[in-house]
Amino acid sequence: MLQDTRTVRYYHHLTDALVALWNRGYRFDDLRMYIDGYLAALKHSNALEIYLIHRLEEEVIRYIRDPSNFELVPMAQTEADYY
Repeated sequence: MLQDTRTVRYYHHLTDALVALWNRGYRFDDLRMYIDGYLAALKHSNALEIYLIHRLEEEVIRYIRDPSNFELVPMAQTEADYY
């Protein structure tokens, strides 16, 4: 579980971006490359401590492996007009 506020903020930004990419047609290989690039940028910028980046990676990998996060949202059925 993430405790640091900055790490939680990065987690939310990353998972929101993953869902947006998924909805645009990207697949798991592309999402994994996005995660790798995002984490590499965090390491390079020294935005977080390394151990926090590793925890963030673990949580994001757990998120991406959960199929319920990437289910298609069914369209609402329109009601038939009755006169």
